[in-house]
Amino acid sequence: MLAPKKTKFRKFHRRLNFTFIKKKGPRNREIISKSTLTAKTDLNFGFCGIKALQPAKLHARCIEAARRAMTRHLKRSGKIWIRVFPSVSISAKPNEIRMGKGKGPHSHWAALVRPGQVLFEIDRVGLEDAKQACALAAAKLPFKTAFILKK
Repeated sequence: MLAPKKTKFRKFHRRLNFTFIKKKGPRNREIISKSTLTAKTDLNFGFCGIKALQPAKLHARCIEAARRAMTRHLKRSGKIWIRVFPSVSISAKPNEIRMGKGKGPHSHWAALVRPGQVLFEIDRVGLEDAKQACALAAAKLPFKTAFILKK
């Protein structure tokens, strides 16, 4: 599974309602809503891919499951690019634990996905094979996605 080699902090703050803060200066911050996304919306490597339609936390397990489904369907032919990386540490407290006593231990890694973000790209295969592989991968993801083609 994907995981960062090194992080600045062991545990991260939770993001409020998937709003993304863009730093402008030392004190000024501009809040970008979850619906606007300017980068990562176009295909850069392949001729087709999967695009997210909803904001979500994408677990590293889901990314790996989708990648495996695509590579097994394509029988290791073609080329697949993963455009998301799980860089946020998610912590969780065990069940039936009393309140307090600090934040829970690290549970898993996740990527914060915004609507319109390209998740996977495929190249060097036929269109029908690519569509079926993307459909199999989309079934492994916990939010709505769309199949896109290069313009």
